[in-house]
Amino acid sequence: MVLIYSPSITSRLQYACSFIFKEQMNISFEITNDEERFIQYEEVKINYSNSSISNNELRLGNVSLLFENNIQPQGIDCFEINNYKAFFKTEGADFPFDIFAASFYLFSRYEEYLPHEKDMYGRYAHENSLAFKEGFLQLPLINIWVNDLIKSILQKFPSFNIQHSTFNFSPTYDIDIAYAFKHKGLARNIGGFLKSPSVERIKVLVGLMQDPFDVYNWLDDFHQQHSLQPVYFFLLAAKNSQYDKNILPHVNAVKDLMNSHAAKYTVGIHPSWQSGDNFLLMKKEKKLLADIIAQPVTHSRQHYIRFSLPHGCRRLMEAGVTDDYSMGYGSINGFRASVASSFYWFDLEKNEVSSLRLHPFSWMDANSFYEQHLSAEEAYNELVKYYTICKEVGGTLCTIWHNNFLGTDKQFAGWRECYEKFILQVQQ
Repeated sequence: MVLIYSPSITSRLQYACSFIFKEQMNISFEITNDEERFIQYEEVKINYSNSSISNNELRLGNVSLLFENNIQPQGIDCFEINNYKAFFKTEGADFPFDIFAASFYLFSRYEEYLPHEKDMYGRYAHENSLAFKEGFLQLPLINIWVNDLIKSILQKFPSFNIQHSTFNFSPTYDIDIAYAFKHKGLARNIGGFLKSPSVERIKVLVGLMQDPFDVYNWLDDFHQQHSLQPVYFFLLAAKNSQYDKNILPHVNAVKDLMNSHAAKYTVGIHPSWQSGDNFLLMKKEKKLLADIIAQPVTHSRQHYIRFSLPHGCRRLMEAGVTDDYSMGYGSINGFRASVASSFYWFDLEKNEVSSLRLHPFSWMDANSFYEQHLSAEEAYNELVKYYTICKEVGGTLCTIWHNNFLGTDKQFAGWRECYEKFILQVQQ
């Protein structure tokens, strides 16, 4: 066990240490404010204060963040250490910065509670973030820092047994529009044809061609072949809108699709855009999915990554969601919380850790295609980059694909091959 001395024991400090030691290093820890007990302790001990207590200690200097109860702008000056960015620099300690406070600032999304401008969809804009401004958005910086801390601990306590976290790949899929032409009804198909005449639409509707968005059997075979455990998120808006263009959930073919997936995989709700302004609607959509698949629904990812803190997470918890996969940007790929590991959400306003588990994603096909304007080959290279760094730090690479990108739509030619090539790379 690691014994940590701190002059004050707070919920913020407990939360940061739990993530770093328990979840990242797989070791137990205890925080004490008893100096004499700390001095007498003979195993690994970390002094989280600005003055030495014992000769046999690893001292981490601290800033005030984890001892505060309010939310206020923090003075942050980034510097480089081991070729990576860091902040909350401390002097005279055994580690160059307050890793507990810096990590907490990033994965609590502290900056998202401060006044900021929103993007065109009303979301926290990635351009506001410290990670984007300082050029580390594409790095799981907290995982990198933790590995550096492990090295410092081992230098001080060479016999210390630390179990490093291991790499994990988590493929996820958003089913916004289950089929391009099938099961949309006569009115939508006539309107779609008049807007954009297509021989392909006619061939699909008369059964001469497979629907270009129908990739489900291919994905089933793909998952079986490569032993993948995916998570699917279905959009169940009861009526269509500008951003909710799903096939309506009363259609039997869509119900069958959800049921067949729930029998094999984890299925979650993809709350509609409309539900972002109507909590009761979100609960209704979640209940509808649970009724269709005849099992509880505890996983969620926000459509268009539309959420804000803290209210978005509180709504999910009230609706019975235990695991959310929305922690990322809908405008650029990268690590929104600067971490490639899941973690419990911390409610800064209440100053307490919650039971909601957040699963960050770092790569989404729509970001690569629509926002970053990458080709399929460039997207493959981007995926490999994220895979490489996540594997190096023992993190989790969570990706988002949409069924339309993996089908036969000419607009997305080459993207299925990109995915196949990437999976082969991951499993080498």
